[in-house]
Amino acid sequence: MTKTIAWGITGAGHFLTSSFGIFGQMKSEYDIRVNTFLSSAAEEVVRMYGLEQELEKISCGEYLEEVFLETQQGKSWPKTGRFLLDKYDALVVTPATSNTVSKIAHGTADSLVSNAVAQAVKGGVPVYVVPVDIAGVVISELPYGIAREKCQKCDPCPPRDNCPNGAITDQIDLLKCSGCGICKDLCKFNAIKGGPVELKVRDIDARNVEIIRELEGIIILEKPEDIPSIMAEI
Repeated sequence: MTKTIAWGITGAGHFLTSSFGIFGQMKSEYDIRVNTFLSSAAEEVVRMYGLEQELEKISCGEYLEEVFLETQQGKSWPKTGRFLLDKYDALVVTPATSNTVSKIAHGTADSLVSNAVAQAVKGGVPVYVVPVDIAGVVISELPYGIAREKCQKCDPCPPRDNCPNGAITDQIDLLKCSGCGICKDLCKFNAIKGGPVELKVRDIDARNVEIIRELEGIIILEKPEDIPSIMAEI
């Protein structure tokens, strides 16, 4: 029997690529439909990381496989009403930023994804959340940027002149960047980078995760790779 999973994406780079990988894997291994809900920040970050085409493969646009963008939903979030109509078998929020985790922990539902969580709990739909900031230190992946100490300020500049989105000046405008990586390949001085950075988790963010662990109807998952295990439960 086909299962329908709602996927909430928020504006974190950490766990973003691996979340896409897991949902792509699940689409190939299970009989599931994936209906995706993107926060306004997620719309930008998915584009920065060059994942828009991957999203189209996971949520093709058919009924219950749509992609809902927060910027197109209005303030009443009408599509989250589906969680009250027995449409979904589960809601998975990954990656979940510390901001979204805080909203969930304290009952705030003023964004598309946090409202989806609220409606899912009200409708008896199990919610699984993968926070990016659980405890300790995390290693996060950054989008493309220019290392000033390596940039030779070439003119002509192949990365700048060949950027399909005109995103490069002396830096990369991440709101224009689509994460295609053309610039990185064209810079012979290796001045364009994107990669891992070590981040300390704030105490308040770790506490909010612990609050969610105690909430009815919501389960914390430690990493995206834990998501396939829920298929036996829904």
